[in-house]
Amino acid sequence: MSGVNAGRMALIDSALRSALEPVSLTIEDESHLHAGHAGAKTGMGHFHVVVVAEAFEGLRMLQRHRLIYDAVGNLMNTDIHALRIDAKASSELQIST
Repeated sequence: MSGVNAGRMALIDSALRSALEPVSLTIEDESHLHAGHAGAKTGMGHFHVVVVAEAFEGLRMLQRHRLIYDAVGNLMNTDIHALRIDAKASSELQIST
């Protein structure tokens, strides 16, 4: 991962934690999977986020995605070319014993 994308991941992390207070948050840089893709020429990154948050309780997937896009806001214009999202409510997690 490049230093630029590490910085972008930190910005994404901060934005999502601040807005959603997730129980769990994972951010992966997938930019290398899109080398040669027309969108990759912009220099912006491709990221995958896995967010588990109480804020998603009772919301449909589209509403969850909107919350995430609202949280990252202008980063979608400056740092993020593509964002793959997995958003789950805490109650949807499987608990193994």
